[in-house]
Amino acid sequence: MLLRSKLFAGLLFLGKLFGVVAQSTAQPNLVSIRAALETALYNLSPTFDTAWENVAFLPTAGTPYQQAHILFAKPDNLIFGRSWRELGFMQVRLMYPLQVGPSVIAARVEAIRGIFYKGAVLMNGSTRVVINKTPTVSEGRVEGDRYAVPIKIRFFVNDLI
Repeated sequence: MLLRSKLFAGLLFLGKLFGVVAQSTAQPNLVSIRAALETALYNLSPTFDTAWENVAFLPTAGTPYQQAHILFAKPDNLIFGRSWRELGFMQVRLMYPLQVGPSVIAARVEAIRGIFYKGAVLMNGSTRVVINKTPTVSEGRVEGDRYAVPIKIRFFVNDLI
């Protein structure tokens, strides 16, 4: 019995060390995680037209817009039990008309990095989405009449019972 309690205490310590200690009984879900991320992007100034996942969208010719996709990764089980850490990233693709130049695009990238900086916590109800890396910018490329620049925003959420 003493061995079991020491083992539990050790697991609890590791949970605290890695930030996975239950703080409430409300369980985050994929919908609330998505809402926290999308709300932060939606509220970014200046506002951009956004092509959300599985929502009809028709871009306006000559006007930049952004596409937002959220991809969930395999959950991370840091400790035994019913608790886990949701992992994933939101990919924002900036879609600019051709020939606008890199400085205009870079300004939007920096605005996104300003909201989704490493350590930022995005809330939706009791769901705390933590941005755990500085957003990365990948190589841009021409797609039709647009120049597309992808930005990857990594996050995690402790899903605790």
